[in-house]
Amino acid sequence: MHTETGVFGRSHELSRRSHEQVVFCEDDKTGLKAIIAIHSTTLGPALGGTRFYPYATEGAALEDVLRLSWGMTYKAAASGVDLGGGKAVIIGDPAVAKTEALLASYARFVETLGGRYITAGDVGTNTDDLDLIGQHTGYVTGRSKAAGGSGDSARLTALGVFHSMRAGAESVWGTPSLAGRTVGVEGVGKVGRELTAMLLADGAEVCITDVNEAAMQRVSQEHPSVRLLSHVATAPVDVYAPCALGATLTMSSADAIAAKLVCGAANNQLAHPEVEQALRGRGITWVPDFVANAGGLIQVAGELRQAEPAAVEADVTSIFDRVRDIIAAAQHEGIGTGEAANRFAERRLDAIPRSI
Repeated sequence: MHTETGVFGRSHELSRRSHEQVVFCEDDKTGLKAIIAIHSTTLGPALGGTRFYPYATEGAALEDVLRLSWGMTYKAAASGVDLGGGKAVIIGDPAVAKTEALLASYARFVETLGGRYITAGDVGTNTDDLDLIGQHTGYVTGRSKAAGGSGDSARLTALGVFHSMRAGAESVWGTPSLAGRTVGVEGVGKVGRELTAMLLADGAEVCITDVNEAAMQRVSQEHPSVRLLSHVATAPVDVYAPCALGATLTMSSADAIAAKLVCGAANNQLAHPEVEQALRGRGITWVPDFVANAGGLIQVAGELRQAEPAAVEADVTSIFDRVRDIIAAAQHEGIGTGEAANRFAERRLDAIPRSI
């Protein structure tokens, strides 16, 4: 329950580090309604994707962009990249509202921020969109290789989740392998689809679910051994991998989850911070989402500094060590993995005096 419904109140509820800047963008000519949230530029320019989504209300869009941008600050800090946290949302159904004119208008708003915010892809946007946005602003990353970018980040995002899951498996079962384990992947879009292939290659049994039936059928055709389920969060699986939208971990689902390990690509998986304690109380290990899904961020950060692809992939693979350290710190200090990950990120943020 919000004590305030305004921007400032919501920002302070999320973190003791309030947002630096929130920009509301509207263009009647193209129908653009967007919000850009810059949470922190302590470590560098704020980077975060643009989510194009048909939010039910403007309040829901604001809530999402504030949460996502805050999460990007911690993701960047925990990943060791020299970037801050930001995010943008465009309100509308991309299948209906997305036009070249609208994206060009949005890009011009990004340009007005003078590099404080660098955009990338997210739900509802793709490399083609980023290529178009890049025609109107230089503050964009994640473009196609043909346009000079590093291409779609789905594979490296999935790779980071896979290695996070391996580190979690080592803690829970004593071996960093998913062989013989049953993994329930919730959401088989670009990242979930890539993750499924990696899990199968490691010897895991995989069951999947998605609100998009076509997405499930595509994965089923590629990997006939995969089982299709109506839900996986409470199914009899060893690992629950939320890879769709966030907030699937609720107090109710925490009581019903059968998995011993929760690790996925979705952002903001906890509906409320208290859910982590409920999971911990049941002996369930949760790998914090902003650590597990940082592969895409590491990729676009590498694109910005023109790093070699092999070096970027090595950085993503090292997420395994980061997750192992966070789980070990949580066990040593008697705290949740989320709190341990937050402390890990905050030590880096606190080492630099904050300035605007």
